[in-house]
Amino acid sequence: MTSSHWDRPERIAALAQGLGWFSLALGALEILAPERLDRALGIGHHETATRAYGLREVAAGLGILLSRDPTPWIWSRVAGDALDLASLAPALRPANPQRPYAIGAFANVAAIAALDLVCALALSRRR
Repeated sequence: MTSSHWDRPERIAALAQGLGWFSLALGALEILAPERLDRALGIGHHETATRAYGLREVAAGLGILLSRDPTPWIWSRVAGDALDLASLAPALRPANPQRPYAIGAFANVAAIAALDLVCALALSRRR
């Protein structure tokens, strides 16, 4: 995609809305099923932290979807992505029997982080 692709306000607005809905869905999963998520990724028993991450996601999603300017909320997602990647990194160890799933989760977070960053930068340029 060329930079002109992201110069169109309606495309950035659509991306921000999609990221808002994604935040709500991911946050709901983290709040409602933290034990299953932690077990699936082999990260141990960190249900309280996983629920807190879920609350962060829900707050970001609501902020994106309900505010006139989603820019700060998208930037909060970028910061959250960094925290998520740092939290998932220990699960990538070879001894983790759930490592393939952890690698998949890490790759997905990295891909979403790239979208979050593209959106945050485009929104910031628009301001």
